[in-house]
Formats: sequence, structure tokens, C-alpha cells
Amino acid sequence: MAVTVRLRGLRLTEHELEVPLDHERPDGGRLTLFAREVAADDGSERPYLVFLQGGPGSAAPRPLSRQEPLWLDRALRDYRVLLLDQRGTGRSTPIGTLPGVAAAEQAERLALHRADAIVRDAEALRQTLGVERWSVLGQSFGGFCALTYLSFHPEGLAEAFFTGGLPPVGRPTEDVYRATYERVRERNRRYYARYPADLERVRGIHRRLEADDVRLPSGDRLTSRRFRQLGNLLGMATGAERLHYLVELPLESPELLHGVEETLHFPRNPLYAVVHEACYADGCATRWAAERMLPDDFAEQPELFTGEMVYPWMLEDYGALRPLADAAGLLAERSWPRYDAERLAANEVPAAAAVYAEDMYVERRFSEETAGRTRGLRPWLTNEFEHDALRRHGDRVLGRLIDLAHGRT
Repeated sequence: MAVTVRLRGLRLTEHELEVPLDHERPDGGRLTLFAREVAADDGSERPYLVFLQGGPGSAAPRPLSRQEPLWLDRALRDYRVLLLDQRGTGRSTPIGTLPGVAAAEQAERLALHRADAIVRDAEALRQTLGVERWSVLGQSFGGFCALTYLSFHPEGLAEAFFTGGLPPVGRPTEDVYRATYERVRERNRRYYARYPADLERVRGIHRRLEADDVRLPSGDRLTSRRFRQLGNLLGMATGAERLHYLVELPLESPELLHGVEETLHFPRNPLYAVVHEACYADGCATRWAAERMLPDDFAEQPELFTGEMVYPWMLEDYGALRPLADAAGLLAERSWPRYDAERLAANEVPAAAAVYAEDMYVERRFSEETAGRTRGLRPWLTNEFEHDALRRHGDRVLGRLIDLAHGRT
């Protein structure tokens, strides 16, 4: 029975549904899927907009008011919003390090937490709620899920909106990392141009980390290569400042050490570490593409921060991830399904996408290619925002996409 509560002018209704662990084997294991419906007091009959969270491995946002998250207020003018906890996250059946399970079985279980399974979960929920068609809003990895939806179950969609999440189609994973390393290199240049004194600070930190056994609050050793992953911040609107305010601290500072762990949250979301690279695999195996494509200057200059890339050594340096090391290796050799390029070319679902011109995580050129291959998808190329624009400027971003999809601009 659905539970409804009221919160500052909102009606929050909880939905739970059992779905197959493997949709190809509906008589096998089951898991629980959770979604929270958010409606304005006067909007309980409005059409549904399903929010597909970035990640992978992250739960949907928890609404605190009509303005939190910031895009919610704009959405509720036209829709009631369904915040889906993707399988393995939030109140949906969680997945951790699968203790006591053999590596091959771990890999099989983890492989069932990609976009294709998430979309089939959403379809099961749509049918259970008796909805003919609904709209989806995909942020980052959520956009990869939305394109999967357009590829395989467009009959369930009224509209599709993408924010920083149009994935490459028909490209090898090596192309993805070749392009994103270029973006990360440029973000490093801009960072050190803004904070030139940080260059020597960062070099000094790396010298200390090579010479001394510096421990994080978790007990893990803070390695030089792990510290470089703080560069993941540089693709966000205030990322350079957040990085600078960590780098300026003494290495012994608990504030710095806790800040590193809180920023690099792979242990909290182990799915991210083991299936993130697979998100970019369109009919191929990734074989640790980010590691293989590491440019020479990144290999030789530790002061160059890396970005969102996932590396095999992380399964050693992050103690919480070690139980999944062998499974991650098996997944790196696995070939993944393709998008349905023919169906995208014949798409009839109204769609609009915000493509950020200098996105550090999802390469603009490839997003534009995908938009060009998806019939009726209207791209909005902008250099005004970074990858986190939906969180920071939700009213403007979502409003523009709705107008595009509805032909109002």
C-alpha cells in the first residue's frame, strides 16, 4: 500500500515494486524497486516525469522543499515527478561488495545493474502504475539510461530530456578517453593559471605521499595516484575552488584527509567503481580503457590531476573495493549490448538535450553526433554552464528543454 506524506506544499507518495533480478529470467531472483512520487498540492493528476539520476550507483535526490533540488519547482509546474532509486541504490535493494560470493557470480550480479536493466525496471513500474506513457529527465548517466529507453522501449515515453548525458553511439571506448583526457588536461591548465602557487604545493604533496605512509580516516593509505583523482572536481562550476581549498591545507590536517575521502566516494558507491567504464561500452569490452589510454604527460607528471576515470589499481588502493577486484577484472573483459541505432534514427518521441560545450565528463563532439543520429532530438549547445547545471540552474535548464521539446523555441 502506497504511503503518502505532506511536506511544505508537496505530496510525497512512496512506491515499492518487486522486479526480477534478471529480466531475462523472470522466475529467478527478485529485488525491490523504490520510487518516490512528488506532486504539488494541486498537481496530483499531472503527467509523470521520471528523474534518472547520474552515477551509476547513486540514489535519486531526496526532496527537502519545492526548491530542493533546484529543478524540482520548474518540473512541478507541468508534471508530478517520480524519483527512482535505480537498482542497487537508496531504498531499492542495495548492492555492496557481495561478501562470500565467488568472483564470477559477483560479476554476473553486478552486470545486471546497467542502464538496460534500469530501463526495464522503469517499464515494470510504469505498467504497474497504469501509465500509458511518461516523460524522462536524465542527468549525466541518467541520460545514458534515457537513450537506452529511446533505443529499446520508446513505446513507454511521451518525451525525453537530457542534461549533460547524451552518450557516444557506435564509438570505441578508447575514443571516449582520448577525448576526455584532452578536456582534463585543459582543466589542469586553467586550474594552475588561477592558482599558480598550488603547482608547487601539489608537487610537495606528491613528494610527501611517495616518502611517507599517510593514512586516511578509513585506514587506507593515501597514495599519490589516489590524490590525483581529486581532479574529478574540476568539471563542476565551483570545482577549482573546492580543489584549491583542499590543496592549501597542511597534509596532516584532518580536514584535508576527511575531505579527500568525502570527495572520492567510491567506497560509498561501489557500483560506480565497477560498472562506470562499462557505461561507455557500445557493443564492446572496455578492457580498462582509461588505464590503457593514459597519455604520457599524465604518466610522467603527478601534478596533473586525473578526472572521472576508473583504474584497476583502485581495487587495491581503496580497501572497501578489494572484495570486488576479481569481479571488476571480469567485467572489464565483458562485451556489452549496443544501442539500437536504427530505432534512434527512426525515433518519434519528442526529445531535447542540453549539451555543455566544455563538459569534462561527457564529450560534446560525441553528444552532438548522437543528437544528429537521433531523429527529432533537439540539442541545445551552451557554454554558459558546466556539467552540474541542472543542480545549480535547474529552472533555466529544464525550462529551456521543455520549451524545445514542445516546439516553443
